[in-house]
Amino acid sequence: MVDVMVIGGGHAGVEAALACARAQKHTVLYTLHTDMIASMPCNPSIGGPAKGIVVREIDALGGEMGKAADATALQFKMLNTTKGPGVQCLRVQSDKLAYMRYMQNALRQEPYLTIKEMMIEGLWCEAGKLKGVIQADGKCESARVVILTTGTFMSSSVLVGHSAIPSGPQNEPTTMRLSQSLRDLGLSTFRLKTGTPARIKTSSIDFSQAQLQPGSDAFLCFSYETTKIRPFSKQLPCYLTYTTLKTHEIIRKHLHDSAMYSGLVKGVGPRYCPSIEDKLVRFVDKERHQIFLEPESEALDTTYIQGFSTSMPHAVQEEMLRSLPGLAHCVIDQYAYAIEYDALDPLQMKPSLENKIIENLFTAGQINGTSGYEEAAGQGLLAGINAVRKLEQKQPLILRRDEAYLGVLIDDLVTKGTQEPYRLLTSRAEYRLLLRHDNADERLTAYGYEAGLIKEERYRNFLAKQKAIQECKANLETLRISVTSPFASYLSEQGIELKEGISALELLKRPGVMLADMARFMALDWEIEVMKRVEIEVKYEGYIKKAKRDAAHLQQLEARRIPHDLDYADIAHLSLEAKQKLGEVKPLTIGQASRISGVNPADIAVLNVYLTSYSHKTFDHKEKHVDDQQV
Repeated sequence: MVDVMVIGGGHAGVEAALACARAQKHTVLYTLHTDMIASMPCNPSIGGPAKGIVVREIDALGGEMGKAADATALQFKMLNTTKGPGVQCLRVQSDKLAYMRYMQNALRQEPYLTIKEMMIEGLWCEAGKLKGVIQADGKCESARVVILTTGTFMSSSVLVGHSAIPSGPQNEPTTMRLSQSLRDLGLSTFRLKTGTPARIKTSSIDFSQAQLQPGSDAFLCFSYETTKIRPFSKQLPCYLTYTTLKTHEIIRKHLHDSAMYSGLVKGVGPRYCPSIEDKLVRFVDKERHQIFLEPESEALDTTYIQGFSTSMPHAVQEEMLRSLPGLAHCVIDQYAYAIEYDALDPLQMKPSLENKIIENLFTAGQINGTSGYEEAAGQGLLAGINAVRKLEQKQPLILRRDEAYLGVLIDDLVTKGTQEPYRLLTSRAEYRLLLRHDNADERLTAYGYEAGLIKEERYRNFLAKQKAIQECKANLETLRISVTSPFASYLSEQGIELKEGISALELLKRPGVMLADMARFMALDWEIEVMKRVEIEVKYEGYIKKAKRDAAHLQQLEARRIPHDLDYADIAHLSLEAKQKLGEVKPLTIGQASRISGVNPADIAVLNVYLTSYSHKTFDHKEKHVDDQQV
């Protein structure tokens, strides 16, 4: 019997398998094609708004995605640099072939991991407890824990025009029987839809008609262990073009031919990544839409047409693409398509990512109703960590909303559920100033170290960095800047006047005063990462303190546990909707209960009063039980 079986070799499956194997649990990764492990069937990029911070969190916990993205990037770009630190994030354009090779090599190096190329068609359960899996040949294989990371492959159909073909992404097979197996075990599934744009031969594009989109000329990376990246001079550019009136005319003329509008699509598509025809219907007043031209790999003559997802027939796609500036003579390498697939209702999931109905079954990635490589990888990593903790009879790792975007993601799924492919956004995080690109290590490295995924040397380096940050702040507090100092003269040239001497810490709070400039004039020797962290914490001190106070209130609510077997139907004065929603979700804490849609503050007040009474009754019962035993 193996310890852990991971079903699916996408981004969630890779992180789950690595986490379990590196914890020295005998792990088997089942995949349909070994050479497609860690593939990028959609956008060849990693990171972006919110997602880039998720990749930093994955790295801080000991995952692999950040290292792989750094090692195989074609371009690095920091987004939202004109905005506050709470929304700044890194995005890399990835070499999708190099990324796959990196991850496949990382898996093969793990001695506790075995990779099997085989389809799984069902789960083997007894009395609500998972025993293993059922292979395509009908053979049962036993496992202590199973992690399902099937992505978009469960009963999936590729949709183009008026045709629907049973298939997974990139013409791979689909697992037609697994969904029914899950339903037979009492789990609820629903249909979702996503899609991908066309790929064009790069050599057939006239880039002179598009706008150059270079990366950022700075040392940027996802992993705290990365020391070398592709030089800026060797990074590949992306380009920006726009739809035209001709494009819109073609789409409107053929709208009835789109699978999206012909009635063929049954699943709900992603709200924040709609098809181009959906954009035209939803945003009728917009004269044009952005289209990004992005390289897929140095080894391929293909460009990804970002923002041009569609399910139109092939002939219509050709017309649409050739109406774009720079693509008049384009050669299509791969046509766009939509894909429908089965997902599990995430309300059936515990915050640990273990299923509520079937013990020892964990799920991660798009099977939980999410979208995106980064969301999938983060779930896979946490599912792997918690699968190991379940085997070792330890409490699960459940990240709070003020600790990580991954905490926001999972809390949203298990508390609110989703009716469409869920995508992380900075606006979903009420404590986003605490969840920054720069401080993921401070928030999560200790958890990764405890899980055994952060090695001793890295942990010592992390502690040294934290110490350096505190020392830097202390030095700035004692360092005085006089009005006659060279730095004061420099500030005067920048329009910042000093009327009297001031501590460096107080001066840093002023707009326009940068710690890097101060260090240069004052001959201060601090590492760049240390100075970045200190500058943010000093300049945004008031906002950060307020966010921490709010988070402390949240922690008080999270500290009040709710018994799992509580019968909400018996609680007087709860609204009918609250009884229904609370009974369905079965929240672990008052904090989680307060975030359930349909549960209002009055319901929480009633629940708080009831729990106080419930606790006293439970305590009295335990006291009586002890007295009876003593008698």
